Amino acid sequence: MLKLKRTGASAAPHMKYVRLGSMLRPSLISFSSISCTRCHLAPPGTLRLPANKQRARAIFSTTDASVAFTTSVLTKETSSPAVMNKMSGAEIRERFLSFFEERGHSRLPSSSLVPEDPTVLLTIAGMLQFKPVFLGQVPRKVPTATTTQKCVRTNDIENVGVTARHHTFFEMLGNFSFGDYFKKEAIGYAWDLSTRVFSLPADRVWVSVYEEDEEALTIWRDVVGVPPERIKKMGAADNFWASGPTGPCGPCSELYFDFHPEQGTAESVTLEDDSRFIEFYNIVFMELNRDAAGKLEPLAAKNIDTGMGLERMAQILQGVPNNYETDLIFPIVQRAAQLAGIDYHAADPLTKTALKVIGDHTRAVTYLISDGVTPSNIGRGYIVRRLLRRVVMKGRLLGIRTQFTSKVAEVAVSLSAACDPQVAAQAQRIYDVLALEEGAFSATLERGQKILEELLAKAAVSKVLSGPDAFLLYDTFGFPLELTQELAEQQGIQVDTVGFSSEMEAQRQRSKDSREDVDLTATVNLSELVQAAGPTTFTGYEALKEASHKDSSGEVTGHCSQPLSKVVALIVEGQQVQEAAAGSRVDVLLDSTPFYAESGGQVSDHGIMVTRGGGPENVPETTLLVSGVKKAAGGALFVHSAKVASGTIRVGSQVSAQIDVNLRRRITSHHTATHLLQSALKKVLGADTCQQGSLVDGERLRFDFNLTRAMTADEVSDVERLVNSWVATASPLKTSVMGLSEAKAAGATAMFGEKYDDVVRVVDVPGISMELCGGTHVSNTAEIGAFKILSESGIASGVRRIEAVAGAAAVEHLSALDNIVRAAASTLKVKSEEVPTKVASLQSELKAAVKEVTELKNQLAVYKAQALLTQAVTLANGLKGLVAELPDVDPKAMQEAAVGLQASLGEHSAVVLGTTRSEAGSLLGAASPGSANFVAVFGPKAIASGLQAGKVVGAVAKVCGGGGGGKPGLAQAGGKDVSKFGEAMELARSLVLAEGETIKKAF
Repeated sequence: MLKLKRTGASAAPHMKYVRLGSMLRPSLISFSSISCTRCHLAPPGTLRLPANKQRARAIFSTTDASVAFTTSVLTKETSSPAVMNKMSGAEIRERFLSFFEERGHSRLPSSSLVPEDPTVLLTIAGMLQFKPVFLGQVPRKVPTATTTQKCVRTNDIENVGVTARHHTFFEMLGNFSFGDYFKKEAIGYAWDLSTRVFSLPADRVWVSVYEEDEEALTIWRDVVGVPPERIKKMGAADNFWASGPTGPCGPCSELYFDFHPEQGTAESVTLEDDSRFIEFYNIVFMELNRDAAGKLEPLAAKNIDTGMGLERMAQILQGVPNNYETDLIFPIVQRAAQLAGIDYHAADPLTKTALKVIGDHTRAVTYLISDGVTPSNIGRGYIVRRLLRRVVMKGRLLGIRTQFTSKVAEVAVSLSAACDPQVAAQAQRIYDVLALEEGAFSATLERGQKILEELLAKAAVSKVLSGPDAFLLYDTFGFPLELTQELAEQQGIQVDTVGFSSEMEAQRQRSKDSREDVDLTATVNLSELVQAAGPTTFTGYEALKEASHKDSSGEVTGHCSQPLSKVVALIVEGQQVQEAAAGSRVDVLLDSTPFYAESGGQVSDHGIMVTRGGGPENVPETTLLVSGVKKAAGGALFVHSAKVASGTIRVGSQVSAQIDVNLRRRITSHHTATHLLQSALKKVLGADTCQQGSLVDGERLRFDFNLTRAMTADEVSDVERLVNSWVATASPLKTSVMGLSEAKAAGATAMFGEKYDDVVRVVDVPGISMELCGGTHVSNTAEIGAFKILSESGIASGVRRIEAVAGAAAVEHLSALDNIVRAAASTLKVKSEEVPTKVASLQSELKAAVKEVTELKNQLAVYKAQALLTQAVTLANGLKGLVAELPDVDPKAMQEAAVGLQASLGEHSAVVLGTTRSEAGSLLGAASPGSANFVAVFGPKAIASGLQAGKVVGAVAKVCGGGGGGKPGLAQAGGKDVSKFGEAMELARSLVLAEGETIKKAF
């Protein structure tokens, strides 16, 4: 029996329209036997199921509000269809965002993959940019929001391409409520979006709820109408979200799509069955707060945090077997398959997995590089390097021998516009970084293959390649375990996979430092401080009144201050206190401060805080030395790190906050010079040059920028000259506050890694530089005085670094250089301008002297060696063997001596010489101090007998903790453990002076 609900208004006939859900397959069904349970009418009818609609209507001659019909035809056709309406990834994204926009949500852009939050390495969740709001650290700017957030997670990288749904890069669609709507509305939105907008059949959507959340259960069952058998109660491990040991938390509810509804709704059905269900929507009801004792209390403002995986919804609606075959990723996979000459759909599972990895990882590195992350060996850079190396390795396994990553990335860039428009703007830089890194890794692969050959040779006896060795190949050279196993099996060697897994697990534990969870824990409740005292007001841009203050050494240091500030909180060792006595280290929060807090690459101000004791002398009662200032609570609070030098500081005290004027001036010179430097680089290197990081302090400035090669000496000089010319123009700086969109339209440059509010501060050097910047600057470029580049170097793939000094620091640097030149001139007894010529002359003389000494040492070694001919031993098989020591001889000279000895002894001879070097080394520095070195030279007949120079010296050097090798006729090796030199030489004698079958067995 099939129940149809009336949807049209009642009319004169008994019934008008009925709606039939879950019938999406286009068809036209005619039937003649339908019975009405009320009037028992059985008129003929026609049911049309249009292809472009997801509700069907039937017209009958009855108006009963709830009529049951029975027909074999209808019962058969109402089973859930195999294919649903197809929807592109772009359409899914837009429909989601538009749905919530129409319901009053503000559509906000995705935040960078490089988060401001120091507790996570990368942006791994849609809610991360709203963390300060959820914590109550900053006031909400909008009551509700919707976003599509680019995310990267690498905690289960080995599953990428293996399972249907694991990714490193993914888009998380989300809707958020900051104290506005809650459970009933959030659940209603989720259901309406899923079943109406995305037209998922209602009978194929299952729901999970937290086992103690009766409110959510009731809403799903009684309000939405989900049958109880499709609602699953689950425990805290699955359906209770917590930010950390303490902080906001709450139950969650998840929506699952059922791929196999024909399997029924028995109690034994589990939503963890990945072959049947896919979770596509998660709703977190952030309604509780857990304190340090574990007690749960209701939050004053209850929030909603949701996430819908774009790739997962695309898999469902596009009817493909996995996320990789959706239109969000498959074009990238297809491009890789084309370059490899492979038909994806005809490929075997391992080949498909490799192509999926290339597709997924290429997306990830494309977006990461766009957001300023470049390959390196630490932090985020290591993630990019590791992912890219996996791409290259998979490409090599598929037979791609030329550089290909940039070509595959072109497709990823072409698909990026709706997610992040900035990716296309960074396209060329992305391609350059990929090409540079791929080229470097290709060379690494060649070295890795040689290492593998050596490791397999070492494992030839045991027939087992150790787990640590296999992991070394995997972690350092990017060799997948399956590749190592394949190459090892060709030589009859097994790989210790248990040991490999152990090493992998150890690495996973180490990588936990990268924090794959969003931590909303706070030792001090900063949100309460913000609510109680309000945000800290920064007054440091205004003109400051200079004062004088003697430090502990009696030196007079310039300080400047503004009107008194009030101490609103004191924190000692993470706990709020009411006072702090002399000698205490304390974090101080003021209602207003002239101290600049560390941000935007600029270090904080230093200085003092004092309270006055009154009296005619106005003697300071309490003094605090401020050593640093940081922002907290999402930038709302300025936390001053200080030491109480004298007296006692108390909450509520009025203090005179005084910054160190001299330090501020040095910092501002460097900061403004940094702006000029970026403009100069754009002019000299090209407009696409952009900042990748910076540091501004009182001693220097450091500026990182994108460039795939080293700057030439002329380019460095041009940049330096250009900056100094702008300094000389004495251009006044203009600062203004305007809307972010207005500032960008005016041409203002945004600083890398900074997150901007809707209203921003613009620092403008007219005609030279315009940047969004909250830092402190000079009022006129002439105040910079001078600018000098100290160095230009590479710090990562595609990233260069300039270090420079300006203002007083530049004068100090030039003065120090002048003193060095004067001292050198005095020592060399020449004029300062003649120092370079004199040094060049001395270098030539030294080179000639070194050459002469080398020749003499070589001659001496040959003379010493000739005396060794009498020690040669003639073996029964006719070979002549000589194993001897030449004390304190240069390895190169020892090689020449060994070659001469072998020539003298003839083609039947085998010569091995060894030497040790003293700690003092030699004039040439040819060998490491305290090293043992060996050389072997074998004649053709000796080689034919089974001797090989490379194998002999390799085994001998290993005794001394070293290694080496070479050709069968000539090889060198060395080791650092000189104490084993005698033992090594004995091994050489046993190997070389062995006879006949003994030699063959040894090798």
